[in-house]
Amino acid sequence: MSDTILGLEAFYSRPVEALLADPLLAQAHEALLLALESGQLRAASQDASGHWRARAWVKLAILAGFRFSGLEAFPAWPGGARDKAAYPPRELDPEDGVRLVPGGSAIRRGAYVAKGVVVMPPAYINVGAYVGAGTMVDSHALVGSCAQVGERVHLSAGVQVGGVLEPAGALPVVIEDESFLGGLCALFEGIVVRRRAVLAPGTVISASTTLYDLVNCRVLHGEVPEGAVVVPGSRPAGGDWARGKGLSLYAPCIVKYRDGATAAATALEEALR
Repeated sequence: MSDTILGLEAFYSRPVEALLADPLLAQAHEALLLALESGQLRAASQDASGHWRARAWVKLAILAGFRFSGLEAFPAWPGGARDKAAYPPRELDPEDGVRLVPGGSAIRRGAYVAKGVVVMPPAYINVGAYVGAGTMVDSHALVGSCAQVGERVHLSAGVQVGGVLEPAGALPVVIEDESFLGGLCALFEGIVVRRRAVLAPGTVISASTTLYDLVNCRVLHGEVPEGAVVVPGSRPAGGDWARGKGLSLYAPCIVKYRDGATAAATALEEALR
């Protein structure tokens, strides 16, 4: 870990009252934004065993920016905006290597967007988010605050990747490399989608959602396994009254797993067939 990051952690690991009274806060905030935008600093990290953990001090540092700054007009933001001065829209340069297609998208300062990312309009990437190289962020997609999206991920039109700043210790949504999310998928509450997973259009999963693995005959919570192909499903609602009405409850199901060579679109087509 660099001296800059260690210095920022020490600076922000103090009571908020001390932070807000420190004359160096604005300078530290700019260093925080640059560290996030360069990818040197992330709001969550993965250990050697593959387990993801939130970096609470990073999220607290982002929250401090909201506390110390007032409102400011941003006429250049699509449609105009009045927002916290600490988090203006990011201005991308050609050397950033990001395709930001015209039409109303916005990327907030403090978000990392790697080379080769394509952002289709309108889309939004919030502060603290991390979007890896070669990822597609399609129209009407949201990458929420502190969400972690890996490399070569496909976020189809209308995908909602929920953000979380509070509580500071809560894990943000994580989507690992080469995953594919179909149109109108939604992920919330710190769910972890492991690499090469495929979610069919309309799949909604949170950390508290029960996920039924039809391949391995098990029930999962909080994580979509590597290579899993998930489709929206249903199960009968309990009780005589519900059965009499023919009611059912939402139940996302893993219907197969991708092998090493199966493309996401092929796996999804086979699963839905």
